[in-house]
Amino acid sequence: MRPPAASDEETRRRMRRVRQRDTKPERALRRWMWRAGHRYVTHSANLPGSPDLSNTRRKWAVFVHGCFWHGHEGCRKSRLPKRNTEFWANKIAGNVARDERKERSLRDLGFDVYVVWECNLGELATTSEQSQLSFPLPPLPRPDR
Repeated sequence: MRPPAASDEETRRRMRRVRQRDTKPERALRRWMWRAGHRYVTHSANLPGSPDLSNTRRKWAVFVHGCFWHGHEGCRKSRLPKRNTEFWANKIAGNVARDERKERSLRDLGFDVYVVWECNLGELATTSEQSQLSFPLPPLPRPDR
């Protein structure tokens, strides 16, 4: 499903900047988890859905979801655009369905699967202790040290 052609240059420019991996929220979580002692692989092609972070020995996987792209209910960042609303509603519904399939496949393999939302990661750049965060990070197994 390809998006309709951008209707103006500003939209075109904005859409070109959208990244699928190594996003700011993902990099912030990776930095925090590494400092906390968690070791992981990024975007493992050997696992269903190529989770953003995973540890096959400890059997956990983390997906960092952008609120808009993955339909974070109740989040102000997940509002549909005013243009091409039907297209975007279908696109995001497809993303949500795909997310569910990927998570189910990993759980079937015995993995604990965690989803961390973009809107919850803004504080990680300035906070070093999980206990100071206003949201709980997934209860991952003890760090590898």
